[in-house]
Amino acid sequence: MSSKVRKRSTEPVPSFKGLSPSSEAASRAKKANGKRDAKPELLLRRALWSVGLRYRKHVRGLPGNPDVVFPSARVVVFSDGDFWHGRNWAVLQEQLLRRHNADYWVAKISRNRETDQIQTSRPTEEGWMVLRFWESVIVRDPAAIASQVREAVELRQPGKAAAKSPPASRNSSGSSSA
Repeated sequence: MSSKVRKRSTEPVPSFKGLSPSSEAASRAKKANGKRDAKPELLLRRALWSVGLRYRKHVRGLPGNPDVVFPSARVVVFSDGDFWHGRNWAVLQEQLLRRHNADYWVAKISRNRETDQIQTSRPTEEGWMVLRFWESVIVRDPAAIASQVREAVELRQPGKAAAKSPPASRNSSGSSSA
């Protein structure tokens, strides 16, 4: 059995010393948010499977522990939460500054955004294609995102079909939806 050595990051761990959640209830609620298998991620994986793409989940050893990995095409996909990763950051930051514990949340999300940049640049430097999608965009149209991912995988595997198209799906009336 082979053992893989996982490289430790040399990045300093962010310190939120002196900052704390505004309440114990808020802290419990935010801690309950899982890192894996969130609704957008599950929707995306189901859509990827339906277009015939096969993937690996949460492959260790890649920066950021991507949500979906296509090793042979060297493509990684991240599903970024709108709040945690600061979608529309200027607007969100302004909203946070008017709420309780603003310093904590601005520092927390700012650090997440910095980490996202590192987790995008490192694999890119190693020859990986990094795709990042906002959770709200995935939820709105997972099939469109799956098509974009499929194009990227096929682009990275010229001469080798990434996957065969599945047969047209059928709706409840039995007619083809395609």
